[in-house]
Amino acid sequence: MKFNEFENYAKNYKIIPVYEKITGDLLTPVLAYLKLRSIGGYSFLLESVEGIGRLARYSFIGRDPKKIIQNNGMKIKINQNGSTKIIDQNIFAYLKHQVESYNHPVIEDLPDFTGGIVGYLGFENVSLIESVINFDGHDEVHNPDSIFGLFNSVIAFDHYKHQLIIIHNAHLDEHDSPESAYSAAKKEITILKNTLAKPIEYKSDFELTDKNIDQWQPEEFFENVKKSKKNIYDGDVFQLVLSKRFKSGYNGDPLNIYRALRIINPSPYMYFMEFGNELTIIGTSPEDLVKVKEKNATILPIAGTRKRGKTPDEDKSLEENLLNDTKEIAEHQMLVDLARNDLGRVCNYDTVRLTEKMSIHRFSHVMHIVSRVEGILREDKNCVDALTASFPAGTVSGAPKIRAIQLINQYEKLKRGVYAGAVGYINFSGNLDMCIAIRTLFAKDNTVYWQAGAGIVADSDPKLELKEINNKSAVLLSALKYAEVIDENTND
Repeated sequence: MKFNEFENYAKNYKIIPVYEKITGDLLTPVLAYLKLRSIGGYSFLLESVEGIGRLARYSFIGRDPKKIIQNNGMKIKINQNGSTKIIDQNIFAYLKHQVESYNHPVIEDLPDFTGGIVGYLGFENVSLIESVINFDGHDEVHNPDSIFGLFNSVIAFDHYKHQLIIIHNAHLDEHDSPESAYSAAKKEITILKNTLAKPIEYKSDFELTDKNIDQWQPEEFFENVKKSKKNIYDGDVFQLVLSKRFKSGYNGDPLNIYRALRIINPSPYMYFMEFGNELTIIGTSPEDLVKVKEKNATILPIAGTRKRGKTPDEDKSLEENLLNDTKEIAEHQMLVDLARNDLGRVCNYDTVRLTEKMSIHRFSHVMHIVSRVEGILREDKNCVDALTASFPAGTVSGAPKIRAIQLINQYEKLKRGVYAGAVGYINFSGNLDMCIAIRTLFAKDNTVYWQAGAGIVADSDPKLELKEINNKSAVLLSALKYAEVIDENTND
């Protein structure tokens, strides 16, 4: 961006993304992240795979947030410029106010994400939306209910053009003139360019310290399935999603887990987020919670799964089997109705529509039934309102959502935290992209945790639901085991 272009934007906007493009054909996102991260710091890597083995156009890296925001219930802690303050506010209201305060242009030459808020929103934050939900489950890890960083600098990998777009957002109200704001942004870009150009030595090491971590006693789960089915027969709920947490000790760098997981389970949402010494989040989620782009809100309900076939004919046969499974179809329709209701709370009524109905989306190991529900946000609503209306997803709670969550709290007896919450970004321009935190692990104090769930309905077989949980956990366990040997030589 030249200064004359910047100066024109400065007439109407307070935050302007200054950027430079450089050739990026010799650099991978993981290698760039290794060069940019600082141990004990705050940084992120966001990637995406569309369909089967096709990397989405952009990957994003950020580091050194201007501000760190975290909440526990109604207490929000804000770290900025070396000082800390605590305020009493709902995290959703805080994020909504932040978005309303931004004044940022949309530049056609740039990706949807150019800087802003990145982090996670824990499952228990739903109690800030619905006051009738009160969580009393045991908290074994004591993570904040959410952590977000406000990132001014972002490196975007354009995989189509083999370019790196290095972006630094200039805040005009922090400078005496547009010239000084532009000059400061260019200096930050130069620092990032120089860091990316430096060679790096990386010693890859990761080791699990526990054995038999995939073994657990299912009796309590079977009892909870029995209770859940009684709730369904009594008319309390139509569906209830029960989950189980797994954990293992480890030594080494959790980045190896991400490297393994992105190979074993490439997904539409892939993320590695380091939150200082608090925790590290690693995930490859197949499912978005909600997207907002220029007031257009979208939810993609996913329910109904089959493994991929070994041949095209077997694949087609499994697809037909899935689409003729009345239980899977009923569960999917329930979640479509939930999505329509969620968007109907914040969108113009006549704009909420089903634009894709029960399509089969294929991924590397599985296929899913996917629908698409869209709507246009009302004039008085922004992207955080869409997040609030849809949080948490019905696919990880149940229906009706409020009663299902109350029963989850009663049966699981453990705070979910990161699991079944949301991970993603809110751009300075008001775009939002949040996924559901499934197929996700978090690492803290040399222990790695992960969780898997199963949707309980009236005709659920407890042993099959147990198998579903174990199958989902097995993907993450495979990644953990592969992380131990990822850099060893292999012979085909």
